[in-house]
Amino acid sequence: MTQQQEFYTVSIAGVTRHLPLVEVAPGVRIALFNMLGDTEVVEAAADALAKQLPEADALVTPEVKAIPLAHALSVRMGIPYVVARKVLKPYMIGAIGVEVVSITTGQPQTLYLDGKDLSLLRGARVILVDDVVSTGSTLRGLHQLMEKAEAKVVAEAAVFTEGDPDQWQHIIALGHLPLFKS
Repeated sequence: MTQQQEFYTVSIAGVTRHLPLVEVAPGVRIALFNMLGDTEVVEAAADALAKQLPEADALVTPEVKAIPLAHALSVRMGIPYVVARKVLKPYMIGAIGVEVVSITTGQPQTLYLDGKDLSLLRGARVILVDDVVSTGSTLRGLHQLMEKAEAKVVAEAAVFTEGDPDQWQHIIALGHLPLFKS
């Protein structure tokens, strides 16, 4: 007998989505939020977050799922965005990197900043942008990258925080996702 997929319903700036519950560790499930290709969610989230963010010189986001949000925020705020890549490409000359472990991959990975972005970030006030902040490991990695790039983080933003809400009170977020333990 096949088990039926369970969902967790959320509202993102007035847009409703039903997120599938996915096991990420024995007895621990998360509501999987993926805004890639969901233009309605990206636009609504960017509208709502842009109103809450402080002035900054640039946005910095990890590759992949938060890129559309960073782009939409960039347009609204009139500032550039930089992507911290997960793979070092041959064209990334003078890149810097730090290692992180994400809850969605469960494996160590390195975040890289292309050398071409370092001059944009040096001395800049930046906002870190992600889709979901769960363990904080990606944000810690982005902070380490910003320290190496000599940039000042003025805010951290996400569509959702996840897990212990008290841990993420400093994050500018549109909602919170619980962890589901069995």
